[in-house]
Amino acid sequence: MLDIGYSLSRRFPDPPQTDYRTADVRALRHDLFCGDFYLADTRADREVSTAWGWVPVLDFAWALCDIVELLDGDPRGSRSPGPHRAELDLTETTDLLRFERRFGWVDISADWDDPGTRPLTFEHSLLRREARDFLHDLLADLTDMHDGLADNPTTWLLHSRYPRV
Repeated sequence: MLDIGYSLSRRFPDPPQTDYRTADVRALRHDLFCGDFYLADTRADREVSTAWGWVPVLDFAWALCDIVELLDGDPRGSRSPGPHRAELDLTETTDLLRFERRFGWVDISADWDDPGTRPLTFEHSLLRREARDFLHDLLADLTDMHDGLADNPTTWLLHSRYPRV
């Protein structure tokens, strides 16, 4: 089972003067909502996570949904032997979160993990569903916490571009 979660940082709060209603895409993706994320395999009791406090969690959720779609680019779908690869570049570091799809399975590994650490492995369909659920849950949390964010056109775009499955 896959669990995706986040925590917001107290060390890197959003500027108090932020107008979330009119914040542009760059601010929403890179400057606001800093914290950490984790991807956990609850059956194997293993996870890939950050503990830096500065990772933009909305950008992570958005990029994760983009990557899941990118990995599904082959018309043969789960019959495609691949490998199909993608990387999520974390903004303030050279570390990458790496994804590799073979057939219907996706391996996820992180540059910051210890060498020799086995990647997390999930079915692509599960990763798609959980990534989209995570994005929607995160948006719901953030719009509850920040007045005006629900009225930002970028949040509307994200809801329509990545509907729950």
